[in-house]
Amino acid sequence: MPSTKTIKKTITVSKNKFNLEIYPAREGCSGTEGPYWEIFPHDYHAALYAFSNKDKLNKLIENRFMNHGGEDDGSNKTRD
Repeated sequence: MPSTKTIKKTITVSKNKFNLEIYPAREGCSGTEGPYWEIFPHDYHAALYAFSNKDKLNKLIENRFMNHGGEDDGSNKTRD
């Protein structure tokens, strides 16, 4: 049975801080669903950055965190 514990991390991308929450895979109506993630900006400038660089952030998070089960490669500082 998949874990139900949410993974929470603080990441920095181009001097902007974000809270990253990763929700692990779960059993749903059509089998295993997920994992899913959400990102929350720390301030107005981070929100503007996220809005303007949505695709870049999506790729970075998918490659850096989601393919490793929510584990970073040793650094919680993420720069592009």
